[in-house]
Amino acid sequence: MSQYLDFEKPLAEIEGKAEELRAMARENAEMDVEKEASALDKKAADLLRTLYNDLTPWRKCQVARHPQRPHCQDYINTLFTEYTPLAGDRNFADDHAVMGGIARLDGAPVMVIGHEKGNDTKSRIERNFGMARPEGYRKAIRLMELANRFGLPVITLVDTPGAYPGKGAEERGQSEAIARSTEKCLELGVPLISVVIGEGGSGGAVAFATANRVAMLEHSIYSVISPEGCASILWKDAEKMRESAEALRLTSKDLHELGVCDRIIAEPMGGAHRDPETTVKSVGDALVSMLNELRDLSPEKLRNDRRRKYLDLGSKGLAA
Repeated sequence: MSQYLDFEKPLAEIEGKAEELRAMARENAEMDVEKEASALDKKAADLLRTLYNDLTPWRKCQVARHPQRPHCQDYINTLFTEYTPLAGDRNFADDHAVMGGIARLDGAPVMVIGHEKGNDTKSRIERNFGMARPEGYRKAIRLMELANRFGLPVITLVDTPGAYPGKGAEERGQSEAIARSTEKCLELGVPLISVVIGEGGSGGAVAFATANRVAMLEHSIYSVISPEGCASILWKDAEKMRESAEALRLTSKDLHELGVCDRIIAEPMGGAHRDPETTVKSVGDALVSMLNELRDLSPEKLRNDRRRKYLDLGSKGLAA
């Protein structure tokens, strides 16, 4: 069953009416409702196109957080073969908000790491809604070091509202773990590719996405803080999230213009949640393409490419 966002309520009504007509026809074989249902389908398709052709930044946030968007687990299950999960940071615990392991992409061995939010109440609690603790970042560091040792490209799938801000996480060195993970990204002598598949929130996302190539799904977001958090700080009112979403320039289009995002991966009309299979395939094609761009570079060139990318951030337009 589809879950509709607030701004999709008119669409829900039209699609609901079409489904009601078809349900009545299934119960009564003599009823012929296909003409009326088809007209409603066309009306719904036109409205869907109108809604998604010009999404505001706040609505993009809502789409990026849609619970039915494909998550890290879905990408791993579909795109990668011979996936062997690796667990734990060898120090404190295994953080289920971060998953990763050795796998094959298009036949080539890689290390894949990502945030997993979960897809129902039980799994979301187990995964802590994709908010990693220090041991999650230390697990990622361990897997990146393993990939570096064996010359495996690293692929990270980013989908987190941010690192977990709880007392225990702070006691175990949350900020230090994020900084070390970011540092490890910069040190790798293998290709590092990151895709923001939903939310890219704060340092929790940067710790995975300090990559040679950063791609974003069309309706994903990537920002130093959530719109609600920004509004609470600037206006002391979380309800100002629409204004803060505009000011943060967190959409894929804005970040591509700023040079933060290297590639925008198109989503099906209506968002990734309406056609997960097509979305996952598009991400897979983009990953293979970006890997091919980097595959022949030496470790030193890869590190220099990454370093130059981040030193140059913010320089666009300064010369003018």
